[in-house]
Amino acid sequence: MALKGGSPRELKQALLEAYAVNERMNQVLLVGINARAWRADPPGGKGRTIAAIFAHIHNVRHMWLSVSAKALRLQIPAKLDRDKCTPKQAAAALAASAEAISKLLAAGLEREDLRVKNFRPDVAGAFGYMIAHEAHHRGQICSLARQVGFPLDRKTQFGMWEWGKLWRELGFEKLP
Repeated sequence: MALKGGSPRELKQALLEAYAVNERMNQVLLVGINARAWRADPPGGKGRTIAAIFAHIHNVRHMWLSVSAKALRLQIPAKLDRDKCTPKQAAAALAASAEAISKLLAAGLEREDLRVKNFRPDVAGAFGYMIAHEAHHRGQICSLARQVGFPLDRKTQFGMWEWGKLWRELGFEKLP
């Protein structure tokens, strides 16, 4: 839904679509990771592997769902084991946790006080936090893939940033 000075309902939908595109970026990156990079040790042997970073993104969502969504009776996906998860498991877990987080954010947008339980200051802060946190880790993953000798191909590098294309791939209304 294109936003042109629209109603609060349109703004709510636009925010939820932005979060969905954020998750689509995660999925594009996940597909673009060379299998040999998935568990490659970081330079110097310190820090997380790419697998562990993807698991961390999902597990942070799990944490927020556990503390903020109990009253919503959402299905909270299980945590990922950073040392054992496969790319396929990570993709499925991220898709499931993104769907649950989207429902949590939608519920916050529907509240008169625009709050997400246990998150300060409000639902706008929750959106900002979720997207900034995941973007930070996408950057780490891109850098780490290069450092361990398996840089992303150009299609993945640029594909993550084709916001309009990702938005359309998700089936959202065409831009005017």
